[in-house]
Amino acid sequence: MQNNETALLAPANGQVIALSKTSDHIFSKGTMGQGFGLTPSDGEVVAPVSGKVTMIADTKHAIGITTTEGLEVLVHMGVDTVGLKGEPFEVLIKNGDTVEAGQDIAKMDLDFIKSKNLDTTIMVLITNSAMKIDGLDVEEGSAKTGDVVAHAYLKEEKEEDTSNKKLSYDELATFIIKNVGGKDNINSLVHCITRLRFNLKDEAKANDEKLKNQRGILDVMHAGGQYQVVIGNEVTNVFDAVMKQLPGLGNNPAPEQTSQNDGKNPVSRAFGNLIGFITGSMSPVIGVIAASGIIKGLLALLTLPQLGALLNVKSPVYITVSAMADSAFFFLPIMVGFAAAKRLNSDPIIAAVIGGFITYPQMITWGKAGKMMFSLGSWNFQFLNYSYSIFPMILAAWLAAKCEIWLKKVLPSYLQMIFVPLITILVVSTITLVITGPVIQGAANGIAVFINWLVSASGWIGGLVIGAFYQLLVIFGLHWGVVPLVAQQIASTGQSSLNAIICSTMVAQGAAVLAVAVKSKKADMKELGIAAAISAFCGVTEPALYGINLRYKKVFASGCIGSAFGGLVTGLMHGTMFGFTGGLIGFSSFFNPAHPTQLNSFYTFLIASAVSIVVAFIATWVWGYNDNMTMGKKVEKKQRPGSAK
Repeated sequence: MQNNETALLAPANGQVIALSKTSDHIFSKGTMGQGFGLTPSDGEVVAPVSGKVTMIADTKHAIGITTTEGLEVLVHMGVDTVGLKGEPFEVLIKNGDTVEAGQDIAKMDLDFIKSKNLDTTIMVLITNSAMKIDGLDVEEGSAKTGDVVAHAYLKEEKEEDTSNKKLSYDELATFIIKNVGGKDNINSLVHCITRLRFNLKDEAKANDEKLKNQRGILDVMHAGGQYQVVIGNEVTNVFDAVMKQLPGLGNNPAPEQTSQNDGKNPVSRAFGNLIGFITGSMSPVIGVIAASGIIKGLLALLTLPQLGALLNVKSPVYITVSAMADSAFFFLPIMVGFAAAKRLNSDPIIAAVIGGFITYPQMITWGKAGKMMFSLGSWNFQFLNYSYSIFPMILAAWLAAKCEIWLKKVLPSYLQMIFVPLITILVVSTITLVITGPVIQGAANGIAVFINWLVSASGWIGGLVIGAFYQLLVIFGLHWGVVPLVAQQIASTGQSSLNAIICSTMVAQGAAVLAVAVKSKKADMKELGIAAAISAFCGVTEPALYGINLRYKKVFASGCIGSAFGGLVTGLMHGTMFGFTGGLIGFSSFFNPAHPTQLNSFYTFLIASAVSIVVAFIATWVWGYNDNMTMGKKVEKKQRPGSAK
């Protein structure tokens, strides 16, 4: 049999007849689709095709099977037998089962049906014939159960080329799902500011080229153990459209870990899993952290004496608005725990309760005072302040997930509803409070302080190097490994010198793509360039990188040159940030909320941004771009040694 044919078997012993010769005028006219009839000589009924059982009538007289080619095959037992309410039928399979052609699927009592003066003919119909087949050949005459009695000729699928067509969110979601390997290939999905981050069962089933070349998709990446589809600023709308078509995805159990060789060495696999876990835990809360940082910066701006001290720090308005901004940081463990649990497919409410415990007011009061919990020999265990913390809660969420899995295995189902959360909360909260919390928080604070010191101490060298190369991390999606470090710096020290340098890299890439938009005489290039520049100035560089800069590599290089100079200025002036938001929109994060009159970092921001813009713009204008250049293909991530695509 050729690939464009599907064979249909006789569902029972008997006489095969053309559909037009059957007694029911609805079937005989082909209203329900092309097919054939079979007058059975016995009541054993088998599947005429292989596929998945997608419908079983309540009255048991009809069974629907969908083949891998998408043919919807209906086995209808008898004519007008629906009124018998299933009495003469016994169905041997259930909805959702996968059946093989020739497998027993039902039994029908022919004598009972005849006693009701009804026709026993079995109809085999392809209900989506108009869409799926060009024709059907039927061999009439005697047939035995399982004989090939018909051939359906499949239509050659001529897929519409939509690469240059602007798709709606729903259409783009359908396109993405299909080209990542289909619904069954998706384990989980999260999104960050610009990317859909899939965890796929088999990344080899995804069609990178089709996805990359579709309008509305900037690029595709294999990084951090995830299959990343770079969308840009519309990612939230596309994510919602994808999830609408995958309603059960959020409730799927976590994929089983197997020992199957995935082509990656253990270190690479562990690193990928870690980055994927951090991404899933942090990406849902980045937006509110960034927004809160802007609010805090604007409040600091409004208290400046140079502007007439428009707000008093003791006024109800200031305190109220400040509380709105502080809440995101103060209760950060709750949000991170909830997001981490969603990523692990464990109970997010349990993780949120554990986060609520470590940020409980009395715990924080004792933590700030360094109150002693207990002593064990020479070991003194103290309460710590976990508000603003990240890493202790990420580990706590992971421990809670493991605890839940174990408890569900050992506890009877009737005890799980109460005792799984009870035991998990008690055990994990205690472990976090006494052991993992102090260790992780101490290490995280130490790393944050060290990075701040290193960036400050290295001065212009650190600024130059980080400024020149940071956007390379964005290309590979590895910047998410830096995001928690920046958040931890701000949480533990109130500032981040590293983030101040990162800010210049966003501005520089925006300036480079803006130069392309201004210089180019191509209407589409101007439109894309201006939109990408605005996005980069607002702190999101992926549309600029994947839309233009990386496809004209000199443009990307020009942006890196600009950010190197911007980082150099930031390092020389020892600038720092007191909030999370980068780009030009993050200007308010350079005001120190504790000391609003200290404007060194704000002046650093102004000078570094100006230098980044001027250098990147000029480099792109003079050297990086002209309309005669040929646009390259979208950049594909180079494989790491020991990793597989």
